[in-house]
Amino acid sequence: MERQKRHTKKYSFRQPDLKELRNLTSYVLDPLGFKARYGKLLPLLTTQVDEGLMSTLAQFYDPLYHCFSFPDFKLLPTLEEYAHLVGIPILDQLSFNGLESIPTSQEIADMLHIDESLVKAHMTTKGGIQGLPSEFLIAQATVYGKAMSEDAFEAIFVLLIYGLVLFPNIDKFVDVNAIRIFSALNPVLTLLGDTYVSLHLRNAKGGGAIVCCLPLLYKWFISHLPQTVAFKENKGCLRWSTRLMSLTNDDISWYDRAYDGVQIIDSCGEFSNVPLLGTCGGISYNPILARRQLGFPLKDKPNNILLEGVFFQEGKDPQGLKARMVRAWRKIHKKGRSELGPKNCIALESYTAWVRKRASEYLMPYDYSRPTPLVVAGPSTLPNQGVIDDPNDAWTSLLPQSSKFWKRRYDRLAKDKADMEAAYEREIKRLRAAYLPASRASRDL
Repeated sequence: MERQKRHTKKYSFRQPDLKELRNLTSYVLDPLGFKARYGKLLPLLTTQVDEGLMSTLAQFYDPLYHCFSFPDFKLLPTLEEYAHLVGIPILDQLSFNGLESIPTSQEIADMLHIDESLVKAHMTTKGGIQGLPSEFLIAQATVYGKAMSEDAFEAIFVLLIYGLVLFPNIDKFVDVNAIRIFSALNPVLTLLGDTYVSLHLRNAKGGGAIVCCLPLLYKWFISHLPQTVAFKENKGCLRWSTRLMSLTNDDISWYDRAYDGVQIIDSCGEFSNVPLLGTCGGISYNPILARRQLGFPLKDKPNNILLEGVFFQEGKDPQGLKARMVRAWRKIHKKGRSELGPKNCIALESYTAWVRKRASEYLMPYDYSRPTPLVVAGPSTLPNQGVIDDPNDAWTSLLPQSSKFWKRRYDRLAKDKADMEAAYEREIKRLRAAYLPASRASRDL
């Protein structure tokens, strides 16, 4: 007898045009220094996202447990994974709640190293929120890039990435929320919050455009897909729905050694799980379901109380959840080896039985497929595999503009050399002016 399946929904993702931002990478004269200061932002500009894969993934979102439920396993993006993939540590505080005061023109000017009059002249309102047009910021970044004013260029460039890539709210517009988050340089909580809030809201609405940092969600998901050549090559030209439905928990790439020393943010304050505040609302997520992704075992069916889900949309918060979430982040509870035991990355049958039962009750969006063999020789065609940690990310993102990059680098070094020579000449003249009169006077005696 054929199994029932639930109806699929029509999802899309907001994908801004990043061509002009990619062009600005030629002004980044020290990619490794840039990565150390701001994280792995450059690779996000060149990540080629398979939107078919991502819209298929969205079909598996489980609104009860705030995760992706598959026939044989659950997956969910975590704070720790997002922090690693974007290369930005999580500070032990809530970075953004939307209640912060709007930065003044002078404060924004100071952040960006530009004149206040320019900020004031270009500050505008779109969609009911203040911000700056990306066209203005790109023009300013170009001016400072050509002048090799590194601090000013990097500040404007990074703000553009925050506004257009990490938090793409309005096309060609960097809104005040992105500016607030940029000022704190602690975006991971908000990035994950936006991902869950948008997925949850669009699922409840029956589909629509999911607005979050799509390259980051994509990098997270493909880091867990099978790394076998057979799966990546897809010789049978199977649809993503068939390929994902055929996977079992044994096929998933669960864990990377990069997380060996990581402690999990397990709960906050009064919440039994972790509350996340995004730019458009708040939601809880369940790290207890993701322990295998960070190396720890999944033993039993979790207590339903621990999985209690809360959600609110910005402007619709009758329970005062936002204030409770803000308070909760003042008391963070972390767990590691001492609480969770050795890292063996296994799932016991009592847990997987609960997962399969949920899949049967909730129904899957596609027909079940027989698992496909995943051991075949041949080349890979799935892009961006091996994204867990690529030390060359910062460099590879610059390769399309390599000649421009090296020309800028040469010009910068030549300018530094000329400045040093001019400073040397000035110092020689100063010393001569100071000591020559004295030596002449001593000879005259």
